[in-house]
Amino acid sequence: MPRTTRPARPTRAARPARATRLAAVLAAGALALAACSGGEEPAATEPAASEPPSPSATAAPPVATMPLTGLPVADQAAAKRRHPPLVVKMDNTSSSAPQVGLDRADLLVEELVEGGLTRFAAFFYSDASGTVGPVRSMRASDIAIVKPVGADMVTSGAASPTVARIVAAGIRYFREGGPGFFRASDRVAPYNLMVDLGATAQAARQAPERPRSYLPFAKPGTRKKLPQGDRASAVTATFSSSHSTTWTYARGRYTTQDAHAAPGEGFQPKNVLLLRVPIGDAGYLDPAGNTVPETELTGSGEATLLHDGRVVRGTWRKAGPAAPLALRMASGRMQVPPGETYVGLVPADTGAVSVR
Repeated sequence: MPRTTRPARPTRAARPARATRLAAVLAAGALALAACSGGEEPAATEPAASEPPSPSATAAPPVATMPLTGLPVADQAAAKRRHPPLVVKMDNTSSSAPQVGLDRADLLVEELVEGGLTRFAAFFYSDASGTVGPVRSMRASDIAIVKPVGADMVTSGAASPTVARIVAAGIRYFREGGPGFFRASDRVAPYNLMVDLGATAQAARQAPERPRSYLPFAKPGTRKKLPQGDRASAVTATFSSSHSTTWTYARGRYTTQDAHAAPGEGFQPKNVLLLRVPIGDAGYLDPAGNTVPETELTGSGEATLLHDGRVVRGTWRKAGPAAPLALRMASGRMQVPPGETYVGLVPADTGAVSVR
């Protein structure tokens, strides 16, 4: 009897190819058939062309943050904001009481002026609205303070040498007579100049893109990677023999009794950053005959960062007026936790920083 010949059984290598071809037909239809007619088959380990990427392979989009705080953007309006940061020069003497609007600021810089006193450069971007003041004059020191984020300044004016340098630096400023400015009837000049910041923001130039971050903020959600440092409940920054500012930590915020805001309306930052800076001579005298100092926020020096009731010590470096601020500590880069920040520009030679 003749032997019946059985069809050849597919090999192990052939089975996956046939299975893959069948899956491709079912999943992609005509596309897979067209591929077969060309005499090419996908390798057995290659996924079908229509197979979506694995969720684990899709990178999470970067978190949009605000440039002056490093905090996540809360809404689309903030993400699309087109006016630059506005920096209001504010008086910081008892004559300014009560200071208005500091509780809405994103970032606050304190700098030395003539007579051993200090003045604030208050940065507004997240909430550039409402009344702010009293508004006072700007200084050449402000060039290196505002240039890194291309801010516009809000000021009562300045001495002629200062105005010339501000203009030469390409900084736009608004002064009395401009949009939003008014004199408060319940205050005494020159401490009665106030500004409706919302009106100023509407008149501000349009910025083409988000300003770069003012400080080297850590990414949101990276708390464990932040420098821990030693425990510290308070710090005093001495600017001169006649003025110092003390910040005390409680319940996640720092508060000071040395500003002059109304109760509950002062600046309460998450971070306190103190930079020891050189102080030069602006080259002219104020109306009272005092030498006008000039804070030099370029070069390098000592840095002290307080956050979450702890202190970290390191150094700062800034290559030029428009350059970003870099911070380092012994173990590498020093990052600032996201949140509102007070920056004290403490004289390197005559000032002091005392942590406790």
